Amino acid sequence: MGTQCTGTGSWPNCSTSTCWATPPTLDSDLSQGIQPVQGLALCTLSTMGSAEMCRDLAPEVEKLLLQPSPYVRKKAILTAVHMIRKVPELSSVFLPPCVHLLHERHHGKAVGLPILCFSSVDRRIENRMGTPAHRRRVAHTHRHTRNRLSCPWPPPFTSPTLTPGILLGTITLITELCERSPAALKHFRKVVPQLVQILRTLVTTGYSTEHSISGVSDPFLQVQILRLLRILGRNHEESSETMNDLLAQVATNTDTSRNAGNAVLFETVLTIMDIHSAAGLRVLAVNILGRFLLNSDRNIRYVALTSLLRLVQSDHSAVQRHRPTVVDCLQETDASLSRRALELSLALVNSSNVRAMMQELQAFLESCPPDLRADCASGILLAAERFAPTKRWHIDTILHVLTTAGTHVRDDAVANLTQLIGGAQELHAYSVRRLYNALAEDISQQPLVQVAAWCIGEYGDLLLEGNCEEIEPLQVDEEEVLALLEKVLQSHMSLPATRGYALTALMKLSTRLQGDNNRIRQVVSIYRSCLDVELQQRAVEYDTLFRKYDHMRAAILEKMPLVERDGPQADEEAKQSKEAAQLSEAAPAPTESQASQLLDLLDLLDRASGDAQHPPPLDPSPGGALVYLLDLPCAPPPPAPIPDLKVFEREGVQLNLSFIRPPENPALLLITITATNSSEGDVTNFICQAAVPKSLQLQLQAPSGNTVPARGGLPITQLFRILNPNKAPLRLKLRLTYNHFHQSVQEIFEVNNLPVESWQ
Repeated sequence: MGTQCTGTGSWPNCSTSTCWATPPTLDSDLSQGIQPVQGLALCTLSTMGSAEMCRDLAPEVEKLLLQPSPYVRKKAILTAVHMIRKVPELSSVFLPPCVHLLHERHHGKAVGLPILCFSSVDRRIENRMGTPAHRRRVAHTHRHTRNRLSCPWPPPFTSPTLTPGILLGTITLITELCERSPAALKHFRKVVPQLVQILRTLVTTGYSTEHSISGVSDPFLQVQILRLLRILGRNHEESSETMNDLLAQVATNTDTSRNAGNAVLFETVLTIMDIHSAAGLRVLAVNILGRFLLNSDRNIRYVALTSLLRLVQSDHSAVQRHRPTVVDCLQETDASLSRRALELSLALVNSSNVRAMMQELQAFLESCPPDLRADCASGILLAAERFAPTKRWHIDTILHVLTTAGTHVRDDAVANLTQLIGGAQELHAYSVRRLYNALAEDISQQPLVQVAAWCIGEYGDLLLEGNCEEIEPLQVDEEEVLALLEKVLQSHMSLPATRGYALTALMKLSTRLQGDNNRIRQVVSIYRSCLDVELQQRAVEYDTLFRKYDHMRAAILEKMPLVERDGPQADEEAKQSKEAAQLSEAAPAPTESQASQLLDLLDLLDRASGDAQHPPPLDPSPGGALVYLLDLPCAPPPPAPIPDLKVFEREGVQLNLSFIRPPENPALLLITITATNSSEGDVTNFICQAAVPKSLQLQLQAPSGNTVPARGGLPITQLFRILNPNKAPLRLKLRLTYNHFHQSVQEIFEVNNLPVESWQ
């Protein structure tokens, strides 16, 4: 099995494949019967033993598990735990002794070691080592190890000491076996009644007062038993029913005034959440977490928020009872606490409390830290879109978010609001007045300015009429409106896209206003020499309309027709619903003749000038060519959705990609990474990194979290923004790192089968 080390280096730094404590030496030490020597050998094997050594010495460790000495048994149990972690296939070797060890009652009792002199051990060291320097180093290591075992130097002839809990070590060993072996899991489900009885004894009487902490009887053993019960009761109704009464007893009788009691209670809550527990027991677990939210310790409050976030999907009504306390946690000064409270608050929004929750979240948005504003704004917009009671309330909510944190909203917020306003004909006058007032007060929030410019261009005539009964009368003249749009065009804060909205609004107002259009023509002509190519092209086309095709200007710039809203929530529901997917597949795709109509505006007008007496009929539909050419906010119907793609799956962890190409920017591809977990263990420290060819530009947004709960819990999502102006073939290289089943996982792979629609 091995030979004695022949290297010249010192033992701690020996570079040879074997050292002086190789299997033959350890084998003889384990079988000697001298307890300290056996303890030293077991410690060496557990800390330094390789996988081959563990396989060779597993039978010897198994024999020591049944030795009469509690000291040796404890060391053997801990060594078996380390061996199973290194070599999981050894589970079958240590399975039979565990049931016998459960009857162990040596939990914190004083036991006297037999009369022993270490001189024989010292002589073995002297005879075995070569140089004096080497002997001194080994003797120092031996002395340090004996100090760890509470054996003074020089050793006495008798040494009464306190044996640590054999029962605690046995429970730890069984937990390791059940996590790594399905056969062991099935085997130990038979001992659930015995484990329940042990825990009940701990809760009621306890084994020893020496292990009580703050009035809680041996909290370490209680926590370890609860973890084992959670593993045994998961997906097993019979075992869950056996432990339900005990869990209720622990939850109601444990003192929460000290941290030890809180640790036992939290482990009880985790066990209740993972097994098939009764409905009343789950409500009790949620109430315990609610009490944790009132604790002065920030760590306990964070743990409670994280656990409630896991429960909100399965026990929504029970978690709702603690909504006021969760909302109060938004004001925490700790960034991690406020972020977790924000996630839970957004998860608690439903159709019955949407008005009250939006008020709280909007108040938080005004004062929240900058790093939370983007998440808060996006969450408010999604919740408002999903649970809006009325269209007016929905519009007011989005306007408030744009006014407060417009620079932090998602890219699709502008398109969603313009579609919402366009589809609410009865609110056109109300919306244009609200937006005009907001634009007059602040032009720094670019999404707000874009929506306001679009709305003023579409419904500027309603703004000048002043016939809105829902808000105070507002007297606005044409010059004020034009001056405000010119201010937007000239502002250094305006983005090129914002200037495009303002220029188009001015052009549309030329058909809505009754006065002279010379001022508008002058502004348009100025931007014919703009450095921005898009803005310059727009100005050239508009100027051509004024000079050559003025008779067609009113028809081209007429109001946008009503369009159906097709927000992200509707897209998500369509993907999840099979029937909706079939309907979307059955929808007619744009024909080649329709696509051929999407020509440049000047070319279309040149063709029309050849037959001025019979101009071609204008298409007022959203998919009309002229609307597309003007690049108005309400673009043609989006193309067929790009199919999702599954790129990774391992032990229940799955990674899916979904794709969106915004119609207003075809060169941009938005990839949403969704990580799900259907296994029995949580995925923690999840990190997804990506790389693309040099001809592409990649921007990684922050993920929604780093933990994927087990059994289909809340997934992690992350957004990738890829700019591909040359329409080069898309290749994606991903690197995933995470922890799963107490093991670190790293996967690097390349995705070459991306849909052609994602880059062509």
